Amino acid sequence: MKKVSDEDRKLFEEDFKQARPIKAVVKPKTAKKKTAVTGPSGVNGGTEDRLRKGLLEPDARIDLHGLTEGAAHRVLFAYLAGAQSRGYRLVLVVTGKGNPRRDETASWMVSPHGVLKQMVPRWLAQPELAAMIASIRPAHVRHGGDGALYVYLRKPR
Repeated sequence: MKKVSDEDRKLFEEDFKQARPIKAVVKPKTAKKKTAVTGPSGVNGGTEDRLRKGLLEPDARIDLHGLTEGAAHRVLFAYLAGAQSRGYRLVLVVTGKGNPRRDETASWMVSPHGVLKQMVPRWLAQPELAAMIASIRPAHVRHGGDGALYVYLRKPR
């Protein structure tokens, strides 16, 4: 091992005091190919566009007209679980539009109206159903418009 002289030590210390940090070389970021995923749902942008335009035909549909609130909830849960297990991706859920005339004095106004239209989105947001669903959006006019919902199911695990 070589012994360091006092002169070498002084030179080293002077050079060390004058030292400046090396600037990091930053590579310019290359534009990554943007994937068209809309949020955490996993439904890509192309599928979202086709849903919005009504270009996708639902794999199945369920009409909840005429069912009580409790029966509709049970039927909807069972239907969506079955649809997912069969590998369906897009299901149309028909709720109806409620009271189209907004006539508050009509005989059918004695009980609440549009209950399913209000409740189905809430049910779909509950954890047991939300785990199956990738996306929910109002149906296109050709599939029922305001009286129906597209439910895009996740792939079964």
